[in-house]
Amino acid sequence: MKTKEVSTNALDFYYEKQDLTTRECLFALKSIIMAIDREIIHKRKYQIPFFSYRDFNLGFLWVHRKKIIVGFIEDKKIIINNGEPKKDFITTLILDQTEDIPVMEINRRIEQLILKYKV
Repeated sequence: MKTKEVSTNALDFYYEKQDLTTRECLFALKSIIMAIDREIIHKRKYQIPFFSYRDFNLGFLWVHRKKIIVGFIEDKKIIINNGEPKKDFITTLILDQTEDIPVMEINRRIEQLILKYKV
């Protein structure tokens, strides 16, 4: 139980250390992603907010040089490797927190990943 408490505090700290505009945008993105499916889990991984679906990597939020990066992850567990080492396939969407959030684009990408994971 203690580990979960520390993890939650560390995750909260990632959001709280951002400036107000960035923090509000991150919280909005978190809400958008979490609303897509009830099985999406929000956690801290690699020191950043991370999302998973069932046992698959799904995406992340990362702030880099005043830009918010939304990462979408095609988990290596579903990628056919053809004899090569498997790696997650990551695509990103870079957002300016002063502009509108492309909600439809984010929903579309997350839903596509979830469809792959349901097979």
